[in-house]
Amino acid sequence: MKLAMNWNEWSTYDAVGLAELVRGGQITPKEVAQQVNRAIEAVNPEINAVIEVFDDAVNEPEKDGTNLDGVFAGVPFLMKDLGPTVKGRLQEMGSLLMQGNRPSSDSYLTSRIRQAGLNIVGRTTTPEFGLCSSADNPDVYVTRNPWNLDYTTCGSSAGSAAAVAAGVIPIAHATDGGGSIRIPAGVNGNIGLKPSRGVLSVAPYSSDLMGVVSAQGCQSRTIRDTAAFIDNCRGGAPGEFMPYWMPSESYSNLIQRDPKKLRIAVSHEWGNYKSTPHIVAELERAAKFLEGLGHHVEWKLPNIDFHAAYMAQTECYIMNFAQTIIGLLEQKGLEKPPADLIEPMCIRVWEEGRSASYTHRAKMQSAFNDTSRKVGAFFEDWDIILTPTMALPTPLVGTKEYLTISDNPSVYDWFENLWSIFSYTPIANLCGLPGISLPMGQLENGLPLGIHALTRQGEDGLLLQLGAQIERALNGKWNNGRTPGVHVTRDVGSLSH
Repeated sequence: MKLAMNWNEWSTYDAVGLAELVRGGQITPKEVAQQVNRAIEAVNPEINAVIEVFDDAVNEPEKDGTNLDGVFAGVPFLMKDLGPTVKGRLQEMGSLLMQGNRPSSDSYLTSRIRQAGLNIVGRTTTPEFGLCSSADNPDVYVTRNPWNLDYTTCGSSAGSAAAVAAGVIPIAHATDGGGSIRIPAGVNGNIGLKPSRGVLSVAPYSSDLMGVVSAQGCQSRTIRDTAAFIDNCRGGAPGEFMPYWMPSESYSNLIQRDPKKLRIAVSHEWGNYKSTPHIVAELERAAKFLEGLGHHVEWKLPNIDFHAAYMAQTECYIMNFAQTIIGLLEQKGLEKPPADLIEPMCIRVWEEGRSASYTHRAKMQSAFNDTSRKVGAFFEDWDIILTPTMALPTPLVGTKEYLTISDNPSVYDWFENLWSIFSYTPIANLCGLPGISLPMGQLENGLPLGIHALTRQGEDGLLLQLGAQIERALNGKWNNGRTPGVHVTRDVGSLSH
């Protein structure tokens, strides 16, 4: 089968650009889907990012209700195997326990994704229940970083990040409960926006009140793709507990203009957590770049109790994930997690959190409230907090200390170790803030390093506006114009047949 375009050409298009080709009659949604399918066949054996391709959706893009008149005009989309359900498709959550699980209905966000014109053609890898930092369990699958296969993609939006980075697809679904959109974006050289609480719905199975730290979103390679995704998928379903932010102007329009001169606070020492010297140097370089764009940049830190904030985040994770596991066990008529089907740290989280009282949760919520108020006060004087996306370099595949296959006997020690590397992203989840990782930095070994920006709640558009200003200043060349070692353009011969 001859493909509609060569791979060098393919790699120049984002999702909005492909949709423009479709609307112009230069390519059909089926041809775009076949191109993605061929890309998966070529690179997935190396990176193991895509669990399953939906052949019927590839061959009939309109089959499952994709709105081909939507802004994305049938452009293919990969769904993380966690979060929103897709009617009739497997959702196994990275867990042996959930193999064969097939939801009977679309989630609300899934319906919004379809209405936006995205054709859901497959599902991507995630660690078990999205709890840990990488999709890295040999008994399930091991997802590898396309920049260097010896390294992890981080997570939990592991497969989506790797597929976007490798040029397989321009945009894919991701979720974020403590950095799971932004961290893999930073590690894989993508753009990753975690929206504010109250932007993308988690209905009908949860809400912003119940899943207080979790957010939905996407991985992309251009700011305009992320802006279009948020513009067209945002909004609350009937019965939401909280109001949903609706901007006065679409983000797709907003990003055409540079932001005002911003007051940008730069920091990396958050309580006991701080970055390596090289990462600090990359943060300084990014800060000077923003200063060169006309913004006021200063080293400054919000006055919050980081230890209390991260302890509350730990308690939230333990309680929330314990309840998730309890619910899944009840579905299967099980009283406790089977050791051969659920990973060790997930079992320990269940053990620790299953009997937590409302008093525990009230104390956690009090710490969330105190932290949110202080961060909110900080944003009265500052527009952006700039940090690295991670404090430490990307781990090698198989680094068990960050994984739910860890043999660490202490849940609390395991989480404390996670915060030491993923130090800067969870605060956005705790406070309901938007945060974005932009592919501006580079580690000493050549892997990407994301630079992370936070702003006040509901101001997601400001992050996208700043990202678009940076993108224009770089002439669109994120990652210094580099592409990963595993990429659709690297092996054109094997892809063209």
